[in-house]
Amino acid sequence: MLTLDQLNAMSETDFTAALGGIFEHSSWVAKAASARRPFATLAALHDAMTAAVRAASDEKKLALVKAHPDLAGKAARAGALTADSTSEQASVGLDRLSEVEFERFTTLNDGYQGKFGIPFIICVRRHTKDSILSEFERRLTQDQSGAIDTALGEIFRIAALRLDSQVSAPVRLPLHGRLSTHVLDTHGGVPAAGVPVELWELSRDGDARLLLRTVTNQDGRTDKPLISERPVPIGTYELRFSMASYFKAHGAALSEPPFLGVVPIRFSVAEPEGHYHVPLVTTPWGYSTYRGS
Repeated sequence: MLTLDQLNAMSETDFTAALGGIFEHSSWVAKAASARRPFATLAALHDAMTAAVRAASDEKKLALVKAHPDLAGKAARAGALTADSTSEQASVGLDRLSEVEFERFTTLNDGYQGKFGIPFIICVRRHTKDSILSEFERRLTQDQSGAIDTALGEIFRIAALRLDSQVSAPVRLPLHGRLSTHVLDTHGGVPAAGVPVELWELSRDGDARLLLRTVTNQDGRTDKPLISERPVPIGTYELRFSMASYFKAHGAALSEPPFLGVVPIRFSVAEPEGHYHVPLVTTPWGYSTYRGS
């Protein structure tokens, strides 16, 4: 990663080369921002780059929008995307679509291009496939001006996340959410240590994707948040806690089969930069939860 001090000391040519990919195929944005150095903060650098876009002609803004690829399009399947775009689309599983899903995205991309003459652009690191599809449906109702403005807003979000991952600074951009959990055994009056926990992403077509498996520590928490250092994608999730094995190991009298085997907590995320704490308060016979922070 580069530092702000290194970027501030570079020639215009080196600065442009270093940050030329922050805005897709549009190194002119970095070149324009270089004139506003030195940057004291990462936010100031991002502001300078977005200001360069806002000050550009309508033709140049449109060219920037059109420089972005379709989501899960033919270019992605052909491996023709930039490294950043490839990583971003893979983060939400757009590189692993079924043929039916690929055809659905192709139809939506073609419809959007046909109506607005631009690609559908969204900051995919803030979304799940479901929320991307919902945004497609919502944004197809916009007018041309609204479509361009929305596209630029999403491009600014994408650029911010790219900057945050490529430039180190004492103060990071406010882009990161967090998802965490905590299991409390109110039967024993202690934090529940050693509970197997799974996090699943649920889709509206009934599919479920396992995101991670972990185990609670001596404090009843996980050693690190379930999701952190990135936005928490908008979508529906389910935490699954294997409580029967925990209570059996701690000598609780259980029925056979146990009343509570795996405890599922289903919840949704609407604020990608928010902090979601989803605890489980449980006995062998009942449980509760709430949204903490």
